[in-house]
Amino acid sequence: MDVTEQAPARSRRGGARLFRDILIILAVALLASFLIKTFLVRSFFIPSGSMENTLMVDDRILVNQLAPDLVPLANGDVVVFEDPGGWLPTAEVETNPLETVLSAVGLAASDPNNHLIKRVIGLPGDVVACCDPFGHLTVNGVPLEEPYIALPTENSASAPATFEVTVPDGMIWVMGDNRYNSKDSVFHRDEPAGGFVPVADVVGTAFVITWPTNRWSFLGNYPFVFREAVGNAD
Repeated sequence: MDVTEQAPARSRRGGARLFRDILIILAVALLASFLIKTFLVRSFFIPSGSMENTLMVDDRILVNQLAPDLVPLANGDVVVFEDPGGWLPTAEVETNPLETVLSAVGLAASDPNNHLIKRVIGLPGDVVACCDPFGHLTVNGVPLEEPYIALPTENSASAPATFEVTVPDGMIWVMGDNRYNSKDSVFHRDEPAGGFVPVADVVGTAFVITWPTNRWSFLGNYPFVFREAVGNAD
């Protein structure tokens, strides 16, 4: 009789321990996700076509947040950065509380409303100009063969086509791969900041497309494109 009376109690204690263990596992998983999102990797989605065909609208990407503080930026990197001021329109955005929570712990793509994504063309000290007689962008006088850009037929590698800038210390010069549909450094070059983006505003470098599954791929920085101009190596 004693055995049959104690069995339900043991069962309840076992269920309570299982529930407690599940809660601990979930808490540890959420904490790990939060730490990874805060210090290592962050997820974003692409809201516009400025980086086509490298990145398409609604692609999901992962961003390495060790750059630029621990991993130096390189010419050709695809970077996510905060709006340096006036690059994005100001708009009221409805927020979903659940999405906000999931984003905070790294389980949903981050809100892109204050972030942009472009490719680094010039680092501090680089001279970026457009264009040579064949329509190529040049860095430090060396024309670039850029396989990643989308251009209308028989057009130069930038619109508008004529500019020359020297990138100041602590800044980068960025351009969208969809050159004729990107409000990038070229578009903002006549503003007080000259179109340059502070390195301090860089969130990190995009390194992989995670969604949709048929778009899964790593994002390279094409070191061969910039090798002769800045000495990058494979």
